[in-house]
Amino acid sequence: MILNPDILTRLAPLEMKARTIVEGFISGLHRSPYHGFSVEFAEHKPYNQGDEFRHIDWKVYGKTERFYIKRYEAETNLRAYVVLDVSSSMRFKYFAEWSKLQYAIHLAGSLMYMLHRQRDACGLTLFDEEIREMLPARSSYSHLRLLYTKLEEQLERERNEKEDEYGTRRRSSASAEALHHLAERLKHRSLVIVMSDLFENVENHEPLLSALRHLRHKKHEVLLFNILEHKSERELDFPDGKFLFEDMETGSELEVIPAQVREEYKRKVKEYTTQFKIACNDSRIDFEEIDTMSPFDLALLAYLNKRKRLG
Repeated sequence: MILNPDILTRLAPLEMKARTIVEGFISGLHRSPYHGFSVEFAEHKPYNQGDEFRHIDWKVYGKTERFYIKRYEAETNLRAYVVLDVSSSMRFKYFAEWSKLQYAIHLAGSLMYMLHRQRDACGLTLFDEEIREMLPARSSYSHLRLLYTKLEEQLERERNEKEDEYGTRRRSSASAEALHHLAERLKHRSLVIVMSDLFENVENHEPLLSALRHLRHKKHEVLLFNILEHKSERELDFPDGKFLFEDMETGSELEVIPAQVREEYKRKVKEYTTQFKIACNDSRIDFEEIDTMSPFDLALLAYLNKRKRLG
């Protein structure tokens, strides 16, 4: 089920949008090879020898002819933190209906909805050149509402496109510093879900990789979503002609004829991205490129696969 961003934008509040996205995704799983995920997602876990027989959900058995145990409110099997880049470059869009930040916020809201339904605890960190918000991981509905409120504030801030309490409309990204700080602050083993366009010191991502490895050293699991508008930022697939490109974080400008540099640009981007993926894989960091012109399915499935591996 592919949801039109324009339709989702009209829905309010964010919780309703997140539920719509997730339910559309789960509905699609019923018709896919991943059908089993929809049952596991629905607050159940497979029955294992030694589980209390009285906790079997017989309604689920009647539908699936398989034994599942219903999870209860007190069962929090996972702590997860959504770490969201809110720097100025995340406001970019050209072909897509949503900016990278809008897309990431809706993805974050959808993951929070899934985590809450699975009785997992979720926290939120917002950062640009420094950490702006850092909310702990909790599983209560009141806490979920607080997380949605913070995300909705970011959506409203982008819509208004005016100076906010941070003091400037141009905010650079310092993801490495934010992740190092987070690694030191988290006291319990957690799943850290990072969402960023990674537009930071693109000539050398070693500081970012060092911060991701710091999280792994502290025994945290890491799922990194690289949020990009693929057609423009990976393919440089602009119409013929001359374009003036502006760095949204520094304001610097560069005049370019995309057709003249496209192939070399794509070659360098592919080479760089491949190296980064290999480095993440070597450190057991899950890395996914997410296109803002595509449905949320890839990201949600990546999360479910990660969640399943964690047990």
